[in-house]
Amino acid sequence: MSTALMSDARTQAPALSWARLWHNSQAVVVTVALHSAVIAFLVLGWSMEHEMAVPAPSTLKTRLVMMPAEPVAVPPEPTPQPVVTPPPVVEPKPEVTKPDPQIQARKLEQAALARKRVEEQKQLKEQQRLQQRAEQAEMQRQQELAEQARVAADNARRAQQAAAAAAADVRQYLPISKQAPDYPQRALDKGIEGDCTVEYSVTPQGKVENPKVVGDCHPAFIRPSLVAAATFRYQPRIVDGQAVTVPAVRNTFHYKIH
Repeated sequence: MSTALMSDARTQAPALSWARLWHNSQAVVVTVALHSAVIAFLVLGWSMEHEMAVPAPSTLKTRLVMMPAEPVAVPPEPTPQPVVTPPPVVEPKPEVTKPDPQIQARKLEQAALARKRVEEQKQLKEQQRLQQRAEQAEMQRQQELAEQARVAADNARRAQQAAAAAAADVRQYLPISKQAPDYPQRALDKGIEGDCTVEYSVTPQGKVENPKVVGDCHPAFIRPSLVAAATFRYQPRIVDGQAVTVPAVRNTFHYKIH
């Protein structure tokens, strides 16, 4: 501490000297200004008196007075204040409340019941979904079986109708008489064999109308086949109590040499 004070005094000494010089120079300037003013006043007054009357010469004596400089007050050095460290703030610890075992057990039981209830709902929904799927599958199977039964019934009914229609057609235009054609002598001499199919219509009177040869037929068998078909007689077809024409009736003649 003593070393610091001595260092401050040395550094402030030049500052005090300059302040004293500055105050002294100010005092000198003020003194010179006052003397100059007095001299000017006297000279002016003397000039005026001289114009009015010639005064006796006078002598003015001046004296330079050095006024002492005012002492500069040195501010006292600040006393260093001791650093006070605030005591550490101790936060109060929160009180830990221990849960009641009964309340904790009740909460656990409620949570377990809630989980069990959720699982039961999930199982119930899964069972309902499986049951609905099974019902839908059973319904679809029943529909498929019903459709198959309906198709089978329709097919059976159509088959019965077709069989009945075929039987009716056979009964309705059964041939009453058929005469075999004559074997052509030329084909017989040459040993020619073959088949010849003739197509015709059966009239309501049971006669053959418009016979014609269809398919492959040897030329030697065409005429005897048409002549034989024209002699055929049939039982006419009856529809709604009336005899009708049966078109596209075919008969095949087989020419074989025995």
